[in-house]
Amino acid sequence: MSASQDHQNQHILDALFATIEARRGDSPDASWTAKLLAAAPELPVKKLIEEAGEVSIEALKGDAPALTREAADLIYHLMVVMAASGVTAQDVWAELERRQGQSGLAEKASR
Repeated sequence: MSASQDHQNQHILDALFATIEARRGDSPDASWTAKLLAAAPELPVKKLIEEAGEVSIEALKGDAPALTREAADLIYHLMVVMAASGVTAQDVWAELERRQGQSGLAEKASR
């Protein structure tokens, strides 16, 4: 993947997070995101767990198109949980950047 594609993908995630934040305070009757945020933390967390299970099932089945759709749902619901909890996308990007170049085993051992 080129640096341009990496930037575009991050831009898509930043745009999604901005859309989620913009829905805060909207009518829960008019927006699924507003409904999730209004019922936080319970409803968004419940949906996040549900989507994680669906991702797992599709991965085990080897159904790449279904896994792609479920992964998108999982990322969306994760971002809703983040927004509801006051965690920004930039917070997560900074944590991922901090971990870059670090062994996953070493990172786990440091916790």
